[in-house]
Formats: sequence, C-alpha cells, structure tokens
Amino acid sequence: MEWKPNRADKKPIYKQIADYIEQAISTGIYTSQMLPSERTLAEELQVNRSTVIAAYEELQSLGIVERKKGSGTRVSTDIWGLEHRRIPNWSRYLERGSFLPNLPLVQRIRKETQEPDMINMASGELSPSLFPNEQFRKILAEKPFTGYLGYDDPQGNEELRVTISNHVHELKNINIPASSILITSGAQQALHLIVQCLLKPGDAVAIEDPSYCFSLPIFHSAGLKIFRLPVDSQGVNPDNLIQLHKKHRIRMVFLNPDYQNPTGAVLSMERRIQILNISADFGIPIIEDDPYSLTSFDGVVNPTLKSMDDNGNVLYISSLSKIIASGLRIGWVIGPSKVIQRLADAKQQVDFGHSVFPQWVANQFLRSESFEPHIHFLRNELRQRRDLTVQSINELLDEKISYSAPNGGIHLWCQLNGPIDEQKLLEESIRKGIAFVPGSILGTEKGWMRFTFGRAETNSIHEGIYRFSQALKNIEK
Repeated sequence: MEWKPNRADKKPIYKQIADYIEQAISTGIYTSQMLPSERTLAEELQVNRSTVIAAYEELQSLGIVERKKGSGTRVSTDIWGLEHRRIPNWSRYLERGSFLPNLPLVQRIRKETQEPDMINMASGELSPSLFPNEQFRKILAEKPFTGYLGYDDPQGNEELRVTISNHVHELKNINIPASSILITSGAQQALHLIVQCLLKPGDAVAIEDPSYCFSLPIFHSAGLKIFRLPVDSQGVNPDNLIQLHKKHRIRMVFLNPDYQNPTGAVLSMERRIQILNISADFGIPIIEDDPYSLTSFDGVVNPTLKSMDDNGNVLYISSLSKIIASGLRIGWVIGPSKVIQRLADAKQQVDFGHSVFPQWVANQFLRSESFEPHIHFLRNELRQRRDLTVQSINELLDEKISYSAPNGGIHLWCQLNGPIDEQKLLEESIRKGIAFVPGSILGTEKGWMRFTFGRAETNSIHEGIYRFSQALKNIEK
C-alpha cells in the first residue's frame, strides 16, 4: 500500500485511515470483499493495531463495512441500500465545513446555563428582570402595528435608522445621516459581515487580549491571522499596535473601548487620540464595538472613537442587546456610505434584510418617553449588582481572588491568587450549580474568570458566589 497517514495532520490518524478506506471503496479499489486484517493493515501503515480497530469501527458505524468476530472485516453487502442509496458520511462533512463551530467549552457552558437550578453568571446578557417588559406591553397596547410586512430596505427600516441617527447624535455626539447606518441582527452579525466583506484569508487583524473575540470562531473561519493587544487598566497600549503593524501589516483592529468585555477597562482619552492618529498615519481601519457606554454608573458617557474620527477610519458597532433586550436582535453599523452599501448587499444575500416587526418595536421604544428612565433604572440596577458581587467575593473568598470593580458594563473580571486547574474548577462549579466563563475562553492569561453580574438576578448573586467558593474549596483539597 503506497498511501500512508500524515502524522503532521491535525486530523486523528484513525480518521485518516477511515477516510482513505471509504474513498477506496467508493472508487472500486475495494468491492464486496474482505479488507486487510487489523494486524496486516497496522503493519502496512506502521500504526498501532488499536488505531486500525478505531478506523474500522468508525466505518462500521457509518454502515460502510461489516465486522464479525473471528471472520474479519469486509465491505458491507448492503452498502448501497435496498434502493442503491447510501447515507452520506456526515462526520466528514461536519469536519470539512468552512464555518467553524463554537469551542467545546463554550458549547458546554451554554448547555449548562439552560438548567433551571443553575445560577447563570456566564451568559453575556442582561437578566430578564432588567428588560423593559411593561414598557413594551404599553407600546403594543397603545399603538398597534400597522406597518408593511414585506421585505424592507436592505439597510434596515428607514424610520429606525433616522431614530438611531438622532440617538447617537444626542447621546454619543456621532453626527451621521441615516444613509450611513445598517441595521443588523445584533453586534455579532455586524462583525461577521465586516469580516466576510472587507477582509480575506491571510489578512492580519489585531484584537484585544483578553477579549470576547477570542471565543468567536468567525475570525478563524475566515482564515485571518490574529494578533493580540494586551489590555491594562487604561485599555490597549497604542505602542503595541504600532509594533504589530510594522511587523505584520495589520489590516484591521477590533476595539471595545468602554467597559471592555471582560476586563471592564476604559480606554483612556490619551490612548484614544493616539490610536486614531495611528489609524490615520497607517490607514488601519478601526472597528469600534460599543455595547456598554450607556451603562456608565455615574451617567458620564465617554467620547466614542467614532465621534472623534475626522477621517472616516472608524466603523462603529452598537446594539440594544446590553441596554434593552438581547432577544430584539437589533444592532447597527455606522460607517462610510460605500462600506454600508457593501455590507447591506451581503446581509440581503444572507437574510433578505432584517425582520420588520422588531425594528418597529425598537423604533417605538427609542423614541418613547420610557427610554431615558429605563437607562437610569438600568444603571442603578447594574451598579447594585456589581456592588453585591464585590461584597460577596470579599466576604466569601477573602484574599483568594483579585479584581478591579468596573464603573459600567455587566462583567467582573477576576484573577485567582494561586495556581488552579481551570477545567476542574469549572466542572466542580457546574456541579454546585454556578456557571461562569473561564479566562482561557477569553484570553491567553491563566487563572482568570468572568462573572457576569448583569445576567444573574439580584437575589441569586450571593448564593452564586457562595457555590463558587465551595467549589474552589473542594478543588483545593
């Protein structure tokens, strides 16, 4: 046999062998006949016999081969089925898809947070009690929907875009027309469209470290080269961006300047100016993701990079997910008109434009008298939950954890003061009924974790930290 498995390939050797045999069967090299014995094939391929056994079992599970103890392995006599049909090898298709799945740990946490008794301090969203449900009911009762239910403008409903234009002008000093706005299904779709439409495989991009972008497969799916910008108490260091660009020719930089996820850091004004100057000097586009600036506990909203951008270098992303309700799926991108048109064309190809009804609801709420009181309510509630989380950590974990309390946002970024097995701690915490996000999902540093105080209900925060403290004690034994 001339073919040999590639030991440098990331795919397990037994899967390589299974794929090769399946291809040999489909091309007629093997017909309804006996396949080489496990021992013979192992010797020919210079692998362990257990590896061949695993390959044959894989093929048996797909109905491609039949195995009988004492008789060996042969091509299935009914491989083509009664009607000469065959089941696709879905495992192979799943492996070869260009869009990568979420990390297994992310999938696990998402599954566990659906359990009714789990205290959820992992999901990056608001708790249900922070949604303006009564205000929505009032809107729906007083002003029934009478709009058009067909396909809308590819950029999104024009009335909503006008409202958002006024919204960002009044609250964030961003002066743009409605024609420079694209409505998206939350901020994540905005990121996806930007990556797919404006970058190509092999392009180098810079993201914060730590950052929720670490958990997103979209960058790897697009074949991008990812470089990290460490985040300190004042955000990313502009000097690091210059060094990265000189070495790797950075094509785009992704930043979350206000109450950064997960650190809660705020990019200092001095660094904002420096980064905008670097962008202008080198022609590097900045993607500014701003989900949290309106949650500022003291009510002071920092100048966004977009509001300070005189050259059109910043694409600005925001949404209603972290200030109103994640289920509305209302986000937006603000940028040069030609860029917005390109992104809108791609969105139209994907989903024929955004759903009409949630756009109508969002427009009514943003224009209503309820919006400002809701933001004040949200700030107060989030500040109380932050304080309760910090108080519980101080009481129950003493000096085992370090943190820096944020002045906005929904996350608390914590570091364990000592080595710990992150995987074991998560498993024990889940067993105790508390979910959090391990730091490895969000960055390169070890021993960190994210507690989302905005997702946990007020009456469950202390209990959640208590359960975590008990899990930590069990791991330390």
